[in-house]
Amino acid sequence: MRRIRQSFDVFVPATVAVLVAFMVVGTSTFTPAITAPAALIALASGAALWWRRRKPVLVMGIALAGGVVVQLVAPMTVFPLAALVAIGSLAAARSPRFSLPALVLLLGVISLNFRTTTPEDTQFVMAVAVVVGALGEAVRNRRVALAQAAQRAVGEEQARIARELHDVIAHGVSVIVVQAAAADDVFDQRPDRAREALRSIDATGRATLEELRKLLGAVRPEERPGLDRLADLVEPLRAAGLHVDVRREPVPLPAGVDLSAYRIVQEALTNTLRHARASRAEVLVRNDSGVLELEVRDDGRGGVAAFGRGITGMRERAALLGGTVDAGPLPDGGFRVHARLPLAVTA
Repeated sequence: MRRIRQSFDVFVPATVAVLVAFMVVGTSTFTPAITAPAALIALASGAALWWRRRKPVLVMGIALAGGVVVQLVAPMTVFPLAALVAIGSLAAARSPRFSLPALVLLLGVISLNFRTTTPEDTQFVMAVAVVVGALGEAVRNRRVALAQAAQRAVGEEQARIARELHDVIAHGVSVIVVQAAAADDVFDQRPDRAREALRSIDATGRATLEELRKLLGAVRPEERPGLDRLADLVEPLRAAGLHVDVRREPVPLPAGVDLSAYRIVQEALTNTLRHARASRAEVLVRNDSGVLELEVRDDGRGGVAAFGRGITGMRERAALLGGTVDAGPLPDGGFRVHARLPLAVTA
């Protein structure tokens, strides 16, 4: 799937660039001194589609400018191919605040066909442009829906863990406090009763730690996600338009670390999809001297303010295991989440 997508990303710009350039050369009514530069501009507008996912607004502007040149120099070229591809990518990546004005401008470029072709042909091309823009908007809406669903799932998981932690810790600590008070009351007069209370404290503490291990370690591992399911995690994100590259070193993990690592990556990618306006993300998983290192980078524009709650949740998960999470924008653009989780969790 990834190779098909990469091949498609190369095929579309190359095909459109060559096709539009040939159409200019073949249908231009001007001298070579004008036709040659126009063909180069057409070639550049098609080649710019290579960046349509990373910089959709800029690419749309280049495609519109190239479309105007093509229409003026080669008026028989009815379809502004580069701009039609660009409007779909722009609508899929940005809100209607960006895509609708671009669509209006594209319709203006297409309207130049009224000078040289039949009204029916021009209206047909306008309809095609509207349909392409609508399809892009549908893709964007699906992406938003997936992000919201993933965010709700994360929130529900966090709430479940919080409830379970509350129940386990509250019960264990309450019993320990009562037994400690009882041991203090009879410590001098009834040392045997005090020893009983201390043994009870020891047993309760061990039982509480075991409950916590079960909570973090997954009583039924087959029902709990881990890093071995990263492919399942990123597949719907790729379908939503976020290209995710995963590099993972095989690392044997305790179940609790595995679950928390998965949730941290899930939260980071969800935030990337929802807030960062990113087109690409990279996930790195490796073992660094007994510490599981997770890194999620993207090329978007999300800031700490947008990621705030998600980062807090990731840090809380890491802290439960004695780990840390650092997050912040990168100097050259994009955002980075870096987590370090000890592989040996001590009680």
